[in-house]
Amino acid sequence: MRLNLRLCTNLDVDVLTKISRDTFGAAFEKDNDPNDFKDYMDFAFGKEKLLSELKNPNSSFYFVFDAETLVGYFKVNEKEAQTDVNDGESLELERIYVVQSYQGKQIGGWMLDNIVELARKEAKTYIWLGVWERNIRAIKFYQKRGFKQFGTHPYFIGNDKQTDWLLRLDL
Repeated sequence: MRLNLRLCTNLDVDVLTKISRDTFGAAFEKDNDPNDFKDYMDFAFGKEKLLSELKNPNSSFYFVFDAETLVGYFKVNEKEAQTDVNDGESLELERIYVVQSYQGKQIGGWMLDNIVELARKEAKTYIWLGVWERNIRAIKFYQKRGFKQFGTHPYFIGNDKQTDWLLRLDL
């Protein structure tokens, strides 16, 4: 594989909308109420919402390609764009997704290595994220790479109040 990153721009909103809906749906649709899930997808991954996030100077989306094939993406937040901690010393990893047919090929680890590098270049002291408490596979992925739980926060899928573990990696 020849993996590479590309920072997304406003012109990428249609592709970002599609990959966001496809990867999130594949990961979580089966575990949620269909009506709540549809409401969440329409809210979180609507074109206008994603365009506003792309325009936020404290948020960045990156596409990940294997040569010319889009295989995943991630989103990081700084300062007031963060969903919870809002610490200028930190970088929030809000989203990290790999296209289903490319899962199990070490792409998530490669992305995480690049996120750590981005955080170090920005002189951040730690990276944090929220992960659904029932997403055991993801929790193990992060723990294997040194993340430690430091709290929880609520996360809503439609009207369904779920709990995210807050995980932190000190740099």
